[in-house]
Amino acid sequence: QVLLVESGGGLVQAGGSLRLSCAASRSILSINVMGWYRQAPGKQRELVAAITRGGSTNYSDSVKGRFTISRDNAKNTVYLQMNSLRPEDTAVYYCNAFLGIQFGSSWGQGTQVTVSS
Repeated sequence: QVLLVESGGGLVQAGGSLRLSCAASRSILSINVMGWYRQAPGKQRELVAAITRGGSTNYSDSVKGRFTISRDNAKNTVYLQMNSLRPEDTAVYYCNAFLGIQFGSSWGQGTQVTVSS
């Protein structure tokens, strides 16, 4: 398993930017996929963006072109750069590390992002 700690959330006006960080307790070089999910009140948790060990990325349609996921293997950290934020982006954002079918996933504790109109 791996411990994940998110940071960087906060309150921002619509159109603003935030950068979320997810620091892992060990090397992320061997982690197949790392991703960011979010959960708004009354809604299911949804995938926002993911990045593979090889650097391939995937985004939900709702954030494509506005958010960018990246990983710094030397710092064992994954980032989510969020630009042009909208009120509908308001949610708790969670970092996820998919360790494989045998070991499942690890989750961070979440960080709140609030976008005011």
